[in-house]
Amino acid sequence: MKKAVKPSEAYLVLQDGQVYQGVAIGKIGTTGGEICFNTGMTGYQEIYTDPSYYGQIIINTTSHIGNYGAVNSEQESDKPKISGLVVNSFSSDYSRNVANESLHHYLERNNVVGISEIDTRKLVRHIRNKGAMNAIISSDIADLGEIQNKLKDVPDMDGLELASAVSTTQSYFVGDPEAKWKIAVLDLGVKKSILSNLSSRNCYLQVFPAQTPFDEMEAWEPHGYFISNGPGDPAPMDYAVDTTRRILDEDRPVFGICLGHQILGLACGVSTYKMHNGHRGLNQPVLNIQSGLCEVTSQNHGFGVSAEALEQAEHLIVTHRNLNDDTIEGMRVKGKPAFSVQYHPEASPGPHDSRYLFDQFLELIQENIIRKIKTDEFN
Repeated sequence: MKKAVKPSEAYLVLQDGQVYQGVAIGKIGTTGGEICFNTGMTGYQEIYTDPSYYGQIIINTTSHIGNYGAVNSEQESDKPKISGLVVNSFSSDYSRNVANESLHHYLERNNVVGISEIDTRKLVRHIRNKGAMNAIISSDIADLGEIQNKLKDVPDMDGLELASAVSTTQSYFVGDPEAKWKIAVLDLGVKKSILSNLSSRNCYLQVFPAQTPFDEMEAWEPHGYFISNGPGDPAPMDYAVDTTRRILDEDRPVFGICLGHQILGLACGVSTYKMHNGHRGLNQPVLNIQSGLCEVTSQNHGFGVSAEALEQAEHLIVTHRNLNDDTIEGMRVKGKPAFSVQYHPEASPGPHDSRYLFDQFLELIQENIIRKIKTDEFN
């Protein structure tokens, strides 16, 4: 009879000295990053492959993870972008017939280090109170002192530019070349589902590397610009802020999501800040101030646009607010065809309450074209 393999011990060590012991999942090794939690009950594979999570260790608050396996079509990028994974109960068995492999094999194949059998409710309560902090997971080092020393080498997220690490290195096209609209996408860590939402709306996209200058994108003669989501602190991203300022100066239609929202804020002179915990989940209630309706939204961000600075800016209008903590979730620029939201209207995973924003972007492009035609005729 073949002997069962004994599960490997693993340790989770937090920056504030907290130590948790559990069972290794995924690749055996050591990994560090900022630890944060996601409250979504489904969509773990989409979360792990979201480039916005680059540099972060994710805690899934759902008790059971892995029970529906991994499916190739549910990738938001080419591979997982998370630094590590923390779960309570982990399942190597899965129930979906369409699954390509177990989550354990998927994590192992993609070199993701994780830990299970952790009291995630206790851990999340601790982080909720103390705030997001650096952490390290190790399943190949038994000496806690050595693990703690390695934790000192993990860079702080505050002030860390990460978008260029996940952006495409070469531009590429998505959609039908004969589509009605041409959209230039500045890739700061864009999700595949965002590109799908645009291409399915009769858009032909050219996706550009994060540090592409405005003139290079403008040479393609797009009808509008999209500034994508992505990881890290927006404050050191001068290259993206300068590009967005040029887009605004030229009165080109622009739509930003998540990091793109923060970049648009910085381009308009509004500061950003690191949040205590951020918002990560599929159930964040947001008030659309213009319609008066509540939207249940999918979110993933650890930085935000300063409400105080935005409200003092006469050229900006707040369009959406988070109903849990009143943080800014959306804005538009007065006199410019430009708007943005902090949350994820593509919602993969998550509810589809906010997908109208993609239609709103195309309506804005149409209005801008009509306005230019009328201006040219008048002149």
